[in-house]
This record gives sequence, C-alpha cells and structure tokens, in this order.
Amino acid sequence: MTEDTLSDESRAERVMPIGEPPRNVREALRKVLWIVIWLVFLSSPIHDLAAGHHTAGATTGGALGLAAFVAIYLTLVFRNMGKGFTGPVVAVLVIVLCVLAVLLCLTLGSAWLGLFVYLSVACGTAFPLRVAYWTIPLTTAVMLLVGLHGGEREALNLVLLVLLIGFAMTGVRQLVRTTVELRKARATVAQLAANEERLRLARDLHDLLGHSLSLITLKSELAGRMLPDHPDKAAQQVTDIENVSRQALVDVREAVTGYRRPRLSGELAGAQVALTAADVIADLPTEPDLDGVAEESESALAWALREAITNVVRHSGARRCSVELIRRQTLDGPHLELSVEDDGSGGSGNGPGNGLSGLTERLEKVGGALDAGRTRRGFRLVARVPLGGAKGATGRPGGATGDTVGSGA
Repeated sequence: MTEDTLSDESRAERVMPIGEPPRNVREALRKVLWIVIWLVFLSSPIHDLAAGHHTAGATTGGALGLAAFVAIYLTLVFRNMGKGFTGPVVAVLVIVLCVLAVLLCLTLGSAWLGLFVYLSVACGTAFPLRVAYWTIPLTTAVMLLVGLHGGEREALNLVLLVLLIGFAMTGVRQLVRTTVELRKARATVAQLAANEERLRLARDLHDLLGHSLSLITLKSELAGRMLPDHPDKAAQQVTDIENVSRQALVDVREAVTGYRRPRLSGELAGAQVALTAADVIADLPTEPDLDGVAEESESALAWALREAITNVVRHSGARRCSVELIRRQTLDGPHLELSVEDDGSGGSGNGPGNGLSGLTERLEKVGGALDAGRTRRGFRLVARVPLGGAKGATGRPGGATGDTVGSGA
C-alpha cells in the first residue's frame, strides 16, 4: 500500500461521519435527505387535509399544527447531530410534540395517529437511555388511549411499529456512541504511538551521535591547543576527527535505512485499512509468525504485500482479497510464503509491470522468489523468502518502485 492509496484521512473525507455534525453543505444535504425520507408517515395526515373532510377552520388549524409538529421534531433531530439541547429543553419540546399529536388526533381523526411514530423516535433519540426506556412504552400507551376515541384498529396496527422504532433508535444511539468512542480511542492510540516513536528517535539519535559529537568536540579543542606548538600532533587529532565523523555518518545512514524499512505487521494493518476503505472483503492474518525471518527478508515480503494490495485497490476491481503467511519445506530448505489472492482482473495489460519486476529483484537479493499470474478465480501473487537468513543476498533490497503489481500494471 503506497502513501497515496486509500488512507484513513482520504476515507474520512468521503464517508459521512457517524455521530458528528455535518462539516460541509454536501454532508448536510445528505443527512437532510436521509431524515426527510422518514417523513413518509406524514402522508396520511397530509392526505386527510387535502381530502376536504374538515371545515376550513379545522383544515387551517390542522395544517398549522402539523407544521409546528414537524418543525419541533426536525429541530430535535438536527440538534442531536451536534451539541444537543439540555435535558429540560428536550423535555419541554417532547411534551409539546405529545400535546400536538394528541390534539390533532382527537380533533381530526385516526389518520393522524402516525404522529406518534415521530414522538417515539424523538423519545428514543433525544432522551437519556434510562428515560427513553419508559417514555417509549408510555408513548405507545397514549396512542392506544387516543385510538379508542375512534381509530382503535389503526392504533392496534401501529403499536408494534411505535414500540420497535423507538427502541431501535436507542440502539442506533448506542451504536453511534460506540463509534464515536472508538474513533476517539483510535486517535488516542495513534497519538501515543507517535509520541513513542518520537521518544525512540530521540533515544536512537542520542545513542548514535552523543558519543561521536562529544568526541569530536573534545578532539577539536585538543587540536586547537596543540596547533601552535605541536602541529604534527594537531594534524593527528584532525585525522581522528575525520574518522569519527565518517563513522557517525555511516551510523546515521544505517539508522535511517532501518527506519524506512517496511515491517510486515505494519503493512498488514495498512492493507486492512486500504481494503476496507475500498469495500473489498479482506481475510488477513492478525499476528504474523516471523521467527527465523531475517530483517531483509521481512522487508522484501512487506514490499510484496504493499504492491499487491495497491494493485487490488487500484486496478483489479476485486470484491474479495485473502492474504496468507505459510511456512513451507522446500528442496532449498524452509521458506516463508506470502500469498495474496483476489477475485479481480489483476490489471489492465498483458505483460508484467514494473512493480512486478522490481519485486522479483528485491526477493532475489534475499534468496527468495516471486510467482504471480491470473487464476480461474482472479489474480494470485506468491512471494517466498528463506528462513534462517537470506541466501545469496548481495545487499539491502532495492530496485522496486511504487508502481503497481499485476499483469500490465
């Protein structure tokens, strides 16, 4: 998975956040559309008003009452997307909704019993859970009592709906709360990981450069004192300074190379994020067994996994992707095998891509091998590295670019 592949940030930009207020006009319109769809239960009251069964005064009063009911309901629902009202304000608004629902049903008939559905939703979304658990059944009981006035059959038909939709909203609230808590926990873990990484970098830099820089400073002061009277000894000190600085430079370069080397566990976590963001069903190992695997070999497998997942996300059009890590005994000795298989096309071309060639070179440098090609069900990439150290390794793996893997990548 490359840096520009689907990441948490890019995913968050496209997915409407759960439990958070809309961040822009587009998200606000999407949430409004989702809420407006559920106003379908207002079709009966609107049809009743349009049918002309009531006097002009009753029709006008019903229209005004319905408008007030919808306005209060939407205010409660929209406000709960962000910072909700305080408890007393919520209680007053729900009581007003209840009074409007009762008055409209008693004066205009059973066609208005659907308003209690919205009252139940308001109780489930706006009240604390301990309050919602008894106000939802109370709303149902009030609807039944109102229904006895002339719409008992309609009221009985709505009992189950009013109860279920109210308690369903309490479940949705708990799901939203859990999602928000998980998002905060993930951000906290990421921050702690970043802090730990900064501390590790600080320790490594101190260990790498602290002694070398102190020695360079000491020898520089000594050379300065020796220069007037003992120039030959001063020259020797300058030579020592040069040697120490060169070794420090080598140490820093090796450390930076180690920082940049990908790790298989990190690539597996990144692959899970990328596949999930691309709506690909992922089957990945959680804890890879890397006993006996050299760092160079692990790095080569990590590169193979990164490029393979990049191909799956960008070009394959796959719906499923499975990753396996298997230890195999071959004629050349024990090997660790990484298999990435998907049900997509594997790419758009017919020849091997640059990414595939680069991975082959990386694996060959650590004594491994790469097999990739189409199968009956999609595309499969298999990377193998020897266990117990790299065979025939000539140096650190290199040569692969960030190009995608696959036929014609």
